[in-house]
Amino acid sequence: MIRLISSLCLLVLVVLFAPHSSQAQETGAGIGLKPALLEENMNPGESKQFTVLIQNVSEADQTYYLNKRDITSVRDGGVPVFAEGNSPKSGFELSEWITLETDTLAVARGEEKALSFVIAVPDNASPCNHFGGIFVSAEPPKLRESGAAIGYEVGNIVNIRVAGECVESAQIRQFSTDNYIYGKSEVEFNVKIQNEGNTLVQPTGPLQITNMFGKQVATLVFNEEAAGVFPGSTREFVMTWTGDGPGFGRYEAMVSPVYGEEGAKQTMSSSVSFWILPMNIILPALGVLGTILLITFVTVRMYVHKKLAYYGAVGGTRKLVRRRKESNSSALLLVFTVMLTVTAVFLIILVLLFA
Repeated sequence: MIRLISSLCLLVLVVLFAPHSSQAQETGAGIGLKPALLEENMNPGESKQFTVLIQNVSEADQTYYLNKRDITSVRDGGVPVFAEGNSPKSGFELSEWITLETDTLAVARGEEKALSFVIAVPDNASPCNHFGGIFVSAEPPKLRESGAAIGYEVGNIVNIRVAGECVESAQIRQFSTDNYIYGKSEVEFNVKIQNEGNTLVQPTGPLQITNMFGKQVATLVFNEEAAGVFPGSTREFVMTWTGDGPGFGRYEAMVSPVYGEEGAKQTMSSSVSFWILPMNIILPALGVLGTILLITFVTVRMYVHKKLAYYGAVGGTRKLVRRRKESNSSALLLVFTVMLTVTAVFLIILVLLFA
């Protein structure tokens, strides 16, 4: 039973990653690790030494255990997926190139210590990006794997770009909104980017929103943090636009991110349309419109009856019947014309006020 409970607890405790933050990552174990992201360009056959800082922010002295892993892909939200022992090769591995100076490190309470490691790129290394991470844990790896202890660990992301011919190819697999009709100008956009090349891409660019008259009402920056999309994977980005006013009518949004090295930038684009119909404005306005139409209808009916009564007083029965038919036809045409006119004016006013 204890083993089962411990295993369930391990499943609940997830690794926290912030790929584009230089702040220390911390968990309930009081471990800090920085930088959170380490990127470097290297040549085949080259070796370089790097340093990360490990901080003990717990209330007691700690001995931390260090290990390294490869990153195989990235989940929605930018959370990297780290390789397990039996994971198939992706071609972007890095951990075998990393040599840690030690696999344990004693850090006093409140102290920060440097950990050095060397990355040696093989002569036959495939070009472009290779991904991995350095992990720091409060328990030995074997103890954690056995499920006999509740463990915490933090890790950073190491991205090494090996010189050589890289294929940069990406496309927008989906650009959509979470709804088609909105009651106010608060719209959530969903963009899925697929990386079909062999190197990391960081697409970023404008997301422009125009109204039914073609007027640009907002410009957002897509992927302002320049988060990356791993080779062979699809990443989902979520953005929210909140307009200054209530909005009204049909809108179109176009996203046009660019990616690639300087001098060889590539662009992709996609568009989506949606409607904004603010019911808190439309329903009261419809009530006013209905009242105007009802008053118009009653006024026309009263006018017709008054005319019929007049013709009945001055003419005969045959003449009265003929006049009644003509008046009814004229009344219907008048009511229909007035209703169309009022409705058109109503819509024009809404558009001019809120579009």
